[in-house]
Amino acid sequence: MTAKTLIIRTAGTNCDRELAHAFELAGSAVDTVHLNLLLKTPRMFEQVDVIAFPGGFSYGDDIAAGRILANRLRHRLLEPLREAVHRGVAVIGICNGFQVLVKLGLLPDPHARRMAQTVTLSVNTSGRFVDRWVRLRGDSQSPCVWTRGLSEFDLPIAHGEGRFICKSDEQLDQLRNNGQVALRYEAADNPNGSVDNIAGICDPSGLILGLMPHPERYTHPTHHPQWFRQSGTAVGTGTAGLQLLRNALDHTRQCKESAAVNCSSSGGSDA
Repeated sequence: MTAKTLIIRTAGTNCDRELAHAFELAGSAVDTVHLNLLLKTPRMFEQVDVIAFPGGFSYGDDIAAGRILANRLRHRLLEPLREAVHRGVAVIGICNGFQVLVKLGLLPDPHARRMAQTVTLSVNTSGRFVDRWVRLRGDSQSPCVWTRGLSEFDLPIAHGEGRFICKSDEQLDQLRNNGQVALRYEAADNPNGSVDNIAGICDPSGLILGLMPHPERYTHPTHHPQWFRQSGTAVGTGTAGLQLLRNALDHTRQCKESAAVNCSSSGGSDA
C-alpha cells in the first residue's frame, strides 16, 4: 500500500519541490497543493496519510515567521487538520513549517483543550541568518515515529528565526518528561541558542514532528559536504534525511495494512 503525502504551499514557500522529490524517493505518492485550493476543498485532507509543511518564507514572514500562514489555517482549516490528526495522519513541519505548527498550536499538543501557541521559534542569538550543516542527536526514548533509529547524524539548516523557547521551565520539563524533544543539536553545535539545544519536537503521540533542519536536503550521500572523506554509515547509503521520511511512511503503511487485515478478518467472520 503506497502512502499519499500532501504538501501545502503558499506565497513565499520555496522548499516544496525538494520536499516532494524527497518523499517520492522515500516511496510516497505526493500531491503538492496551494493553500487557496485547500481552502476551497478541505476534504482533500481526508484522502492523505501524511501532511507536510515545507520551508521558505511564507507571506514573506512579514509579521513573524509562519504567523500569517498559521492564522489562515486557524481560521479556515483548523478543524479538518485536527480531524486528520485524530485519524492518525502523520504531520511534519520543516523550518518555516515548524514555525507554522507552533504558532498554529498543533505543537506541542494538538489535543489540548484550548489550542494556542505555547512555544515559539525566535530570532537566532547571533542576530544573523545561519546556513550550514549541524550535528544532531535523536532521543531513543521519544515516541516520535519520524526519528526512530536515528541517533547521531548531520542535516543542513538555513534560518534566521530558529531559537526554540518555552514559556516556562515547567513546560520545558513537561516536554522532556513526555519524550517530546525528538531532536537536539550537539551541545557544541547549537546554531541559534535554542533552550536545551532543541532542534525539533513532536506531539505526545509522536505523529507530528517540527524541526528546523532540512531532511529533504540530504537524500543522497553526495549531498553531504564531507561525503568524499566518509564511508559506510557516516554518510549512509540511504542518508538520514531520507530515513527520517521513510520512518513515517513505514509507520503509516503498517497502520494501513493492520487496518486492512482487521477489516478482512471481521468481514470473514460476519460471512
